[in-house]
Amino acid sequence: MKLLISGSSGLVGSNLCQKLDSDPAYETVRLVRKQSSEKQETTVLWQPTSDGMDLSLFAGVDAVIHLGGVNIANKRWSPEIKQSIYNSRVQSTSLLANSMAQLDQPPSIFICASAIGYYGDRGDERLDENSERGNGFLADVCEGWETATQPARDAGIRVVNTRFGMILDKQGGALAQMLTPFKCGVGGKLGSGSQYWSWIALPDVVNAILFCLQHSEIEGPVNFVAPDEVTNLEFTKTLGKVLSRPTCLPVPAWAIKTIFGEMGQALMLCSARVTPHKLQATGYEFTYPKLEDAFRGLL
Repeated sequence: MKLLISGSSGLVGSNLCQKLDSDPAYETVRLVRKQSSEKQETTVLWQPTSDGMDLSLFAGVDAVIHLGGVNIANKRWSPEIKQSIYNSRVQSTSLLANSMAQLDQPPSIFICASAIGYYGDRGDERLDENSERGNGFLADVCEGWETATQPARDAGIRVVNTRFGMILDKQGGALAQMLTPFKCGVGGKLGSGSQYWSWIALPDVVNAILFCLQHSEIEGPVNFVAPDEVTNLEFTKTLGKVLSRPTCLPVPAWAIKTIFGEMGQALMLCSARVTPHKLQATGYEFTYPKLEDAFRGLL
């Protein structure tokens, strides 16, 4: 199976490619914005903001996996940063979808990243893939992101929108940033701690992408979250337990809003109690279904 993959240098993409490269059943080609020291036969250049692509890049490709996009947590959100976050996802997805729609023999599958930010701030409401979108900037981004895949769907390509929750790994993402303060014993809940944090361990992200690739009945939005529903307070206590450190220094909501602005509200204080309904209904078995096991396995 020949796969065309964007975002191969990111947390998910690099781990996915590493696993695929070790399996002779797959051939991977990376879409990259600048050439690196990698073997040139495994990478092809593209410009995600351009108006068109060389359609010959899709020759023999069975599936496209699109994981690209500007990091949403690198900088405090200014109007310019927000526009960059939106454009980097929607423009690149639109380019891929419209290009595939022009092909006489398009790939059979288009797996495109999305996020549970689609649901907005929803308190303790249980949310599955049929739940309505929420409000806020991230909901706008996710809706635009997923809508941009429509030309591929209209062309008969099976489209999967992977709505990622908080991805846990010690080398990157939110958990990596938490480890130093928690190991120093200065971790604590954020705000009230009652907000739900829907999470998934990185190995399950990679395995679930391959699961979606292999199961033709899966299409549309798919929640990439573990079935263990926890609040920020429960998340905090569990991480402290695994690290054998106290977690008695809470960070008040006003401080988060002051330091991080809208980004802090959206990423740290909003509540999304998301369930992996489609993955479970189609038989996916999580490597780390429980948070404590995930922490012990990852750390």
